[in-house]
Amino acid sequence: MTILIILPNWLGDAVMATPAIEALCALYPKAKLTLVGSYVSVEALKHHPQCVRSYVDTTKKGGNRFLNTYHFAKELGKHDIAITFRNQLHSSLLLFCSGTAVTAGRKSWHSQLLLTHAVKPSYPSHLVEQYRDIMQALSEQPLTIGKLRLHIPAHHYERPTLGINPGATYGSAKRWYPEKFAQVARAFSGTHEIVIFGGPTEVEMANDIESQLKGIMVSNRAGKTSVEELCAMIGGLSIFITNDSGPMHVAAAYQVPTVAIFGPTRHLETSQWMNEKSSIVRHDMKCAPCMKRECPLGHHECMKSITANEVIEAVEKLF
Repeated sequence: MTILIILPNWLGDAVMATPAIEALCALYPKAKLTLVGSYVSVEALKHHPQCVRSYVDTTKKGGNRFLNTYHFAKELGKHDIAITFRNQLHSSLLLFCSGTAVTAGRKSWHSQLLLTHAVKPSYPSHLVEQYRDIMQALSEQPLTIGKLRLHIPAHHYERPTLGINPGATYGSAKRWYPEKFAQVARAFSGTHEIVIFGGPTEVEMANDIESQLKGIMVSNRAGKTSVEELCAMIGGLSIFITNDSGPMHVAAAYQVPTVAIFGPTRHLETSQWMNEKSSIVRHDMKCAPCMKRECPLGHHECMKSITANEVIEAVEKLF
């Protein structure tokens, strides 16, 4: 049995697809997986023990993307079954051109034309459940989904360690403020080592937080970790403070106690999945969730109104 899986582009979405992938692998324990996705999604999920091939999708880089997709599909070859978690024309086309007989994806005009199973997930529901609904089209047996899972060993810290993730790749609307993250870190610096995480574009933000923690031992890892290292380091934390982001879902995969700060996004759809020690700090606003990258009203009250003390109290309750 060979299975081709087109992963979501974003790190968090890719991690939220893991329960559906694990459920299918439980049905086909000898199946060989081919994973295709963005660089970050492939780097996070390629460690699955049933993954035998992984590819970063570069079809949109240079030349005609339709022609690139056709050639990439021929390189991937025919599989027994194939699924795409992306609701995107070129992903549907990729599965179609691969020659795979049984294919599935989220229902859309292109999936109805190009795939054998165009699935409309139940809604409203968590994104993990929506991915399960798509995968269910490939199995006659009901798929039982469990917790998020990554197959990268967690890092071991010598002391209790608090991690801070002030960034959110999607946009500034999802980001809480550096000075407030610093206040939270300072409150627990007597009992915990402090590690700051962030991508290459979030280094300045992480440096801002570090500068406000003078006199405190801080490890600033922003822009210095690979995807694999990021997952491992988050996996070993004692507590994690984060915006709604990919690293938030990485923490859930390792069952790290987490306080997640939500503003403009749908917390019922993208909150941590099945993390027993997870807490959400958010305020009900008439304008939220707006799902915008930047605050369309210019005030950003959904995040600005959240205080450091609220987050500190949420951490203390998890302890």
